[in-house]
Amino acid sequence: MAAHPHPLGGSRMSPRPDRRPAPDLEFWARQAGQLHWETEWSEVLDRSDAPFVRWFTGGRLNAAYNCVDRHVEAGHGNQVAFHWEGEPGDTRTITYAELRREVCRTANALLSLGLRAGDRVAIQLPMIPEAVFAMLACARLGLPHSVVFGGFSPAALRSRIEDAGARLLITSDGQYRRGRAEPMKALTDEATAHTPGVEHVLVVRRTGTAVPWTEGRDLWWHELVDRQSMEHTPEAFDAEHPLFILYTSGTTGRPKGILHTTGGYLTQAACTHRTVFSLDPGSDVYWCTADIGWITGHTYIVYGPLANRTTSVMYEGTPNTPHEGRHFEIIERYGVSVYYTAPTLIRTFMKWGEDIPARYDLSSIRVLGSVGEPINPEAWRWYRTHLGAGRAPVVDTWWQTETGAVMIAPLPGGPPAKPGSAQTPLPGISAKVVDDRGREVGKGESGYLVLDQPWPSMLRGVWGDDDRYRETYWSRFAEHGYYFAGDGARYDDDGDIWLLGRVDDVMNVSGHRISTAEVESALVSHPTVAEAAVVGASDPTTGQAVVAFVILRGAAAGTPADEVVSALREHVAREIGPIAKPRRILVVPELPKTRSGKIMRRLLRDVAENRETGDVSTLADASVMELINAGLAAASAPAGGR
Repeated sequence: MAAHPHPLGGSRMSPRPDRRPAPDLEFWARQAGQLHWETEWSEVLDRSDAPFVRWFTGGRLNAAYNCVDRHVEAGHGNQVAFHWEGEPGDTRTITYAELRREVCRTANALLSLGLRAGDRVAIQLPMIPEAVFAMLACARLGLPHSVVFGGFSPAALRSRIEDAGARLLITSDGQYRRGRAEPMKALTDEATAHTPGVEHVLVVRRTGTAVPWTEGRDLWWHELVDRQSMEHTPEAFDAEHPLFILYTSGTTGRPKGILHTTGGYLTQAACTHRTVFSLDPGSDVYWCTADIGWITGHTYIVYGPLANRTTSVMYEGTPNTPHEGRHFEIIERYGVSVYYTAPTLIRTFMKWGEDIPARYDLSSIRVLGSVGEPINPEAWRWYRTHLGAGRAPVVDTWWQTETGAVMIAPLPGGPPAKPGSAQTPLPGISAKVVDDRGREVGKGESGYLVLDQPWPSMLRGVWGDDDRYRETYWSRFAEHGYYFAGDGARYDDDGDIWLLGRVDDVMNVSGHRISTAEVESALVSHPTVAEAAVVGASDPTTGQAVVAFVILRGAAAGTPADEVVSALREHVAREIGPIAKPRRILVVPELPKTRSGKIMRRLLRDVAENRETGDVSTLADASVMELINAGLAAASAPAGGR
């Protein structure tokens, strides 16, 4: 495939420290101008109430119109929007014209339930087209959606429904996972049993399994949606109208509802998607392998690609069902040219062996992307060699749920890439690595990654909790007005940025952010546990793995350790979800604490990663670490996988 010209033209910002300009408002105005606005904005950026900022003040637009209708009206209705493939092998090809019809039907169905602009809708669905229809229908009607990862437990879903005040839940009868039909509706019923604010549950029939049913509340998707009109006129909403709430783990154990609004988010989602991947909507076939329940799925499966009239692949299942070549088979079948996945999966491919991708024709790939956590250089090189034939550029992207879109990444056709480095902020973005006092560090030095200027897709707050928004993201460097990302980073000798991972108590497991406090709360809620401490330990496959240290209640002291560990791992999976299940649980007599009672998780991290224990002079009882180390040495191997 021929090389593509850079969609922005010109050169990128300098990668060197201390040369980051103030927000380039002309740049962002040009990017916003590539969308359809019903009413143009009067001011690009209003930061008079910082850190609560407003982008494209006074502008009005509709996100769903920009993602679907305008492409159909421009004559591209026959272009494929999604090649969808189910795990059992069933497929659907959805054109932009068909996507418009389905989104209109869904929007009319939601209107028939009495929903009006501003009402919240919770969505917990597998990776099926109806998830996209539902999100875009909500956007079309001005209904902020809250998509919940399909692997989350009823308790996690319930907390998110309650916090958002959702009136409707959209779910399915079940989902296919690793070759089996797993229940979903039965689990969501556990969540909605205690959420009286949910007036209706709209259920997609996916697996055909029997489900519990509440007459008057529960509705089949095919019975309600399919009978609706395929026409609907969208309404334009203010640029700052809430588009969605997406929950992410916080250090308090209570998930944070990250709020994103319409105009700025859609502008940066579209801009970064076409820029980072040098995308040509007329020829590229793009596949982002994320789940739609995470921010990557929102920005780089739904809003960014569709705003850019992209042809995408969407896959329901796991990468090794029914065989370990499933992803490569899909790449070959659809001629995928841009492939965007997580380092966790790349390392899994490495474990399976290079002979597997070698069986397939992957010559269509011209750009590879990495997302979710820093990618180690070995995985970067393997990825480029065995999927990119040694020629496709690898764009290692850094961003967060809170940033809404990619912030730091190399660009295809830019300066030579460095395996393992996200390198430089994208055009229009300003980032720095600073020390404890907010002073930018020098080349070769490490510190904290901050964003020192606003950006269009930035979060607009924590849903219902302005104080938490200020405290979590803006208090650490309040004097400077910096957003603190929560990640450590360093400059190399060229001034390029290398991400070092989380510096707070949030773990990054396979690209999923999980709060240590949330897992600790789940463990302590079990009747056998008196106290718990959780740390993230380095893992060659998942980036980090959950390791827990627990003190048992007296009544459980005689229970065999393997029984206790097995029960606790399953308990965490039920309370939060399988992704949070600890890799290892060690039963200990005591936890290392300072004289003030603070748990020294630094020491537990040393134990979990098999390092020599660091300084114990501040502990109230230094012998505790000797007991823990002795217990770890004697412990049996951890229980099986998730």
